Amino acid sequence: MTQATMTPSQAEKENDNGLRRMVENIARQLSEGFDQEDAAEYAENGEEFTAWDYTKDVLDINWILNNDRTYKGARLLVAFGGPNIWIDTVNEQVEGYWWGDKCIVSYNDSVGLNDVIEELFHC
Repeated sequence: MTQATMTPSQAEKENDNGLRRMVENIARQLSEGFDQEDAAEYAENGEEFTAWDYTKDVLDINWILNNDRTYKGARLLVAFGGPNIWIDTVNEQVEGYWWGDKCIVSYNDSVGLNDVIEELFHC
């Protein structure tokens, strides 16, 4: 069924499920590491896909600082325009927003994303 033929409640459920899948996929990548699909072009050259490579697609960074202006973390915009998806490195959460829907999933930073973002901050 296409979204054009769905009732408003069906369309909302489809958006919510799509948002949840996207947010959970990002959280899984950050927790479990990047899979072969993410790393295909790097593997061809014998390289490993890293958090540095992941940051190439980050659209915006909101820095989160301590009172003394030292690095505490960041919010990384990784998708926008439907849905908007942010990675919050302080709380280790992926936050997704799509119209009135909201989905937040926690992750364990096994890829070192926060370390890379902190290094970028100090550049």
